[in-house]
Amino acid sequence: MLQLLFTIAFSAAPLTLYIPPIRCLTAFAQTRRVFARARIAWSRLLDCFFSSSPRRP
Repeated sequence: MLQLLFTIAFSAAPLTLYIPPIRCLTAFAQTRRVFARARIAWSRLLDCFFSSSPRRP
């Protein structure tokens, strides 16, 4: 019975390496938001530079 317990414990230990901690997931979500904002800003900037009709006030 003790051997079975050790077998289960040591076979499950490597699985914990594949589960990222919560702080990594929040950093991933935050980075995704930053990239989305940067993409929108970049597309607006390019649209301003390369627009076919000049904008007049």
